[in-house]
Amino acid sequence: MGDQRAAPAAGEIGCRLSYHIESAATLVLQVTAYRPAPPPRLVAGTADGDDVAVTEIDGSWADGGRQHLVRAPVGDLTISYRATTLPRPESDPAPAAVGSAVSQLERITYTRPSRYCPSDRMAGFAAARFAGYRTDADGVRAICDYVHSRTSYTAGASGPGTDAAETLLSGAGVCRDYAHLTVALCRAVDIPARVVAVYAPGLAPMDFHLVAEAAVGDRWYVWDATRLAPRPSMVRIATGRDAADVAFATALDGVSELTGMSVFAVAPGDLPIDDHEALVTLR
Repeated sequence: MGDQRAAPAAGEIGCRLSYHIESAATLVLQVTAYRPAPPPRLVAGTADGDDVAVTEIDGSWADGGRQHLVRAPVGDLTISYRATTLPRPESDPAPAAVGSAVSQLERITYTRPSRYCPSDRMAGFAAARFAGYRTDADGVRAICDYVHSRTSYTAGASGPGTDAAETLLSGAGVCRDYAHLTVALCRAVDIPARVVAVYAPGLAPMDFHLVAEAAVGDRWYVWDATRLAPRPSMVRIATGRDAADVAFATALDGVSELTGMSVFAVAPGDLPIDDHEALVTLR
């Protein structure tokens, strides 16, 4: 199985979010591509046609995703983002925070349990089923095969508080549950793993998608136990310990309601073929 080094697809990605703001609110959005070309442009406006300022939070990329601040006035608000994504030149290395090389700090951080990936509670099960593989790559493949075959993709089967242990018991969930379970089982056998929010051309129905990255040797490789979209065309949005770190929207104050959302991700030409076995890097 080869090492397929995949760049983000050269295509179009974006989203449109609609809010009703009952009381002036501060929103934090994490929806732009991590390494965009050209730079991201997030636009917000009211129903009356007035522009609302959008500010990128300084240094947010170092935490794994570009976060934008919107101070939303009372009324209806629309936030939109559209970008053309291009392959990153080999001469333009990714920042260390989410680069393809695995740092010592990342090995420590992403082997620890987290809120939605309680790997310490799953250590006995994981050791009995997944320990002892010849290579970490074989171990991760076995975990992904298990999660894929033992979990039913079922909308509404889980909620915002569902963690990987609950998904293991219920055997049902959506993409975030597949990713959390994959990550938790990897960590439980001492393979560093993390989640990545992505735009995923080919995904149906289209939405923000959550996948896993696991360390094999000194590199991060992307894994998707749902197998709903080809990995080589995915575009990184944000990286973190679990879904809490990569939420596409967070309300810091005020009263707001998300009333509508659409996401699009289009790759040029035919989608790549992905056997979900090969090693694929995500930039």
